[in-house]
Amino acid sequence: MNDPLSTLSQYEEYIKRAANWIWAFIPGFISALILLFVGLWIIRLIKRFTRKFFEHRDYDPTLEKFAQDLINWTLKIILFVTVITQLGVKTTSLVAIIGAAGLAIGLALQGSLANFAGGVLILLLRPFKVGDFIKAQGQEGTVKEISIFQTKLNTFGNQLAIIPNGQLSNETIVNFTEEGIRREALTFGIGYDDDVKLAKNILLDLVNEQETVLQIEGKEPMIVLAELGDSSVNLSLRYWAHIDDFWNLRWTVLEEGKERLEAQGITIPYPQRDVHLYKQE
Repeated sequence: MNDPLSTLSQYEEYIKRAANWIWAFIPGFISALILLFVGLWIIRLIKRFTRKFFEHRDYDPTLEKFAQDLINWTLKIILFVTVITQLGVKTTSLVAIIGAAGLAIGLALQGSLANFAGGVLILLLRPFKVGDFIKAQGQEGTVKEISIFQTKLNTFGNQLAIIPNGQLSNETIVNFTEEGIRREALTFGIGYDDDVKLAKNILLDLVNEQETVLQIEGKEPMIVLAELGDSSVNLSLRYWAHIDDFWNLRWTVLEEGKERLEAQGITIPYPQRDVHLYKQE
């Protein structure tokens, strides 16, 4: 049977040790709290400074948000490690735990990390920006949003195409908006018996009448005989236009071109093939 006095002395020893631990822990806890509040206050000041910094510079809005979020979370992680260290947790143990967790997460999320890396490359290298019309991964559309993991395109048919950034950053991207102007090459097929020079003059006059066609030195409208096809003589009508005028101009030239050619007796032949039948005796 245990001695009551011995048991009581053990409890007193435990209480004494707990009190000593609490008294030893309190200064570190208070300093950690102070460090936490001061650190959060400094992070808010830095966020405000970076926001004002980007406001006075012409950067892509998506890049601005990404940079601000990256700075914010990096500073908070550093603050968290510092506060935990102040509470008495050994830095080496904490780093080992974070490293092991990071390795496990990295192996489990390889695809997501590839998309993250692709998003960083897109935001830094800026092959396109929000509002650009691009072609990539078999999709064409206007860039609606660029996030860390994926890019959203609004297609011509008003569908939403979502492309992972990992694939997007490693494949060919055609940016139709970046240069501001774009060249068109429309093909008009006429019959072999038609007057080629007359057809060329009709189409070239049509293009030169359009106010939205650019008349820039070295980029003047032109028309050439591009091909002697199986069923037609193919003329290539080439001109330059601003991105905003491109599609309306294309549709106008196609429709007006057909009407003017037909009005002058120029035929636009259908695909045809001559078939010879021989009577076998």
